[in-house]
Amino acid sequence: MPQKQKFPHLVGSKWTACQPLEGWRHFQVVNRKNQGDWVFAELVAACDPSVRFWVNAKLLKERSLWQAGWQSFHEKDEEKSDDDAAIAKLGLNSGTSSNSPESSAISHRQTAYET
Repeated sequence: MPQKQKFPHLVGSKWTACQPLEGWRHFQVVNRKNQGDWVFAELVAACDPSVRFWVNAKLLKERSLWQAGWQSFHEKDEEKSDDDAAIAKLGLNSGTSSNSPESSAISHRQTAYET
């Protein structure tokens, strides 16, 4: 029986970088390379095909670095707000004061959307 392929749907998948890379956030996997136990993905910027690079495919699972699909800034901020609400509901941020940098950043983000 053949061994199960790691990352079978990698080629053609779309990703959003949490931080811009070479000026771009949206990328698509155009190629994959297997080297021993490692799998690498070649990413190409959606708006500039000259921007391309290889990454270890395992890094694409890191939510702090990459999100599956092409996310807009608004969707990313909504997800962050949902995460903040879930953390507050669980009481995981009980050790921070209301004057902490984290809470001021959250209030600033909320104020920006309210105006």
